Amino acid sequence: MTNAITGQGPSTRRRRRRGAEHNPLVWCAVAIVMVFSLVPLYWLINTSLKTGPDLSTASLTPPRPTLDNYLAVLGDSRFLGALVNSIIVATTTTILALTVASFAAYPLARLTMRGKFLILSIVLSVTTFPGIAIAAPMFALWNDLGLYNTLVGLIIPYLTFTLPLSIYTLVSFFKEIPVELEEAAYIDGTSPFLAYYKVILPLAAPSIATVGILAFIFAWNEFLLAATLTYSPTARTVPVAIAFFTGASEYEQPLGTISAASVIISIPLVLLVLVFQKKIVSGLTAGAVKG
Repeated sequence: MTNAITGQGPSTRRRRRRGAEHNPLVWCAVAIVMVFSLVPLYWLINTSLKTGPDLSTASLTPPRPTLDNYLAVLGDSRFLGALVNSIIVATTTTILALTVASFAAYPLARLTMRGKFLILSIVLSVTTFPGIAIAAPMFALWNDLGLYNTLVGLIIPYLTFTLPLSIYTLVSFFKEIPVELEEAAYIDGTSPFLAYYKVILPLAAPSIATVGILAFIFAWNEFLLAATLTYSPTARTVPVAIAFFTGASEYEQPLGTISAASVIISIPLVLLVLVFQKKIVSGLTAGAVKG
């Protein structure tokens, strides 16, 4: 069927897509992006395989590759404890963000009510506040409430920063789902909650996966609030624990162990993206093209 606006049918779009795939300029651009993205990761791995005097060399390959840095990091109980803390904080933040955002975004997308734009504007306004602006007041408040140096004290602000984008993304996606699907479910005797649970959520899986990955990455990598709201290894997350790595002496910088720890904490993020890459692409492009 030909698109009424552009006058182009599916066959025309397919031919253009195939032409773009065989365009050498497209592949050159892809190669440049890949090199730009992978070179820092390769250099990080390269540094993590060096020890001693080799760390001061700028060789493209380790002269004497070794896993000593990885063994030292994995044998550090403080790093392993911080890794567990990061898993707990990031996973809990992601689950809560997806749950609250989906329940908030659905009525904002479906219900006819006054002030929806104002509500979304207020929600998004939270993202305009930089973390450094609230770190000091939150430090004093968390001290008074007994939340300082606790995992709960990290989950709450992380949830505050991840919810606005999560809600906004899901609202945009829910608007693209045809209302007729819910109406058909209502005709079959389904309650509004079951229609939301059995019809809307499965269709929104790509967008939910995208929002979940973004929330997890933020909570996993966040440093400022984690450093401000914790003081002991029992509550520190991985980024803060890496910042406290020390060398054999006060004058030695532990580049090898820092690089090894950075590679280790990057593995979960890489695996998540690889597992959910199709859903992430679908979620990011949902609603971008219509017709």
